[in-house]
Amino acid sequence: MERTKASDFPQEVMDLFDGYVHGRITRREFLDRAARYAVGGVTAVGLLEMLSPNFALAEQVKPDDARIKAERIDYDSPNGSGKMRGYLAKPAKAGKAPGLVVIHENRGLNPYIEDVARRAATAGYVALAPDALAPVGGYPGDEDKGREMFGKLDQKKVTEDFVAAYPALKARPECNGKIGVVGFCMGGLYVNVMATRVPELRAAVPFYGPPPPNLADVARIKAPMLVQLAENDNFVNSKWPAFEEALKANKVSYTMRMYPGTQHGFHNDTTPRYDAAAAKLAWERTLEFLELHLRG
Repeated sequence: MERTKASDFPQEVMDLFDGYVHGRITRREFLDRAARYAVGGVTAVGLLEMLSPNFALAEQVKPDDARIKAERIDYDSPNGSGKMRGYLAKPAKAGKAPGLVVIHENRGLNPYIEDVARRAATAGYVALAPDALAPVGGYPGDEDKGREMFGKLDQKKVTEDFVAAYPALKARPECNGKIGVVGFCMGGLYVNVMATRVPELRAAVPFYGPPPPNLADVARIKAPMLVQLAENDNFVNSKWPAFEEALKANKVSYTMRMYPGTQHGFHNDTTPRYDAAAAKLAWERTLEFLELHLRG
């Protein structure tokens, strides 16, 4: 069965879905506005179901893959929620390796992000993927519910909980102390924020994430950055010129890669927004970047 692609939908529907996913419009507003594009026996509800994640598509590295070891761990977040929980994936081979914090989207630590952590482990990194929803019970297994839960969190505590992943990872006996961070969507935003908060970071890779809320904070970024953007992502891309200006003004080392024809979320292989070629290239570039800055 051929998987549904973004090109199967009008761009207006993709834009509406992006607005719904990020809380700029409600589910009812999506359905009302998408109804005009529901043709050929497909309802607006059907469109939403077609665009929603199918996590069975995302498992590139199985949890019991012999190349890695994966487990749930707790870590301290003294300035945030106190206690946090995350998913740790590391190479099965003994010895120390560089670390990578993997930051999820605005739905919590779902199976896609866990798989990204395992992919990083197969590439030789000790990957820690925090779950921002841990203080309220963890990722609920339902994307809509997870998004609703995330929206009710104290965002200042969320920031501290993600930042606390750095010292937690650095303290792991498997980690050699050289640590980078990668994040997707809202996680891309927190990559940018984390880069302003942790000057010891060796590399930062935000996928289609907005800049830090206060651009004056860009002056504190020391880590080299690989900024990955989707072409059809008006919300994030409208903020890029000001972010780039701040990066240049503060002499931050950065590279921006724009992926033609892609939608916000193109790396997430659970939805029709996934672009296999762009996702593969973006991940290859991510690994090359991490290799340069975490192993060089």
